[in-house]
Amino acid sequence: MKAKLPLIARLLLGLIFTIFGLNGLMMILTGSGFIPMPPPAPEFGEAMGGLFKLGYLMPLVKVLEVVGGVLLLIGVYKRLALVLLIPIIVNIVGVHIALDPSGLPIGILITALAVYLVAVEWKGFSQLLVK
Repeated sequence: MKAKLPLIARLLLGLIFTIFGLNGLMMILTGSGFIPMPPPAPEFGEAMGGLFKLGYLMPLVKVLEVVGGVLLLIGVYKRLALVLLIPIIVNIVGVHIALDPSGLPIGILITALAVYLVAVEWKGFSQLLVK
């Protein structure tokens, strides 16, 4: 079972980012996604509206979510996928702490999965810190 935990964590994190990234891209492109979203809290909606007004930022984030999620699902460039996704995870958690605590459980889940996967892959990540 211990050998399967990294696989389960990787697939779960990959699924979350692939599905929600694709849903976000559909919302950007068509105005509605395949997963209905409840109306956001006023402060959260205002902040997200500002990000959408930038034009490029939310599509970029959603593309990175999909790319990172797919890389995790197929199991190639796992460390690169985590490097792409960790800044997004930090912002997801930060936004939910500051503006919309109702989304914090998913933020905690994806943080735990990412931290676990970084720990499993630490030898590869530690090379990034070598001078």
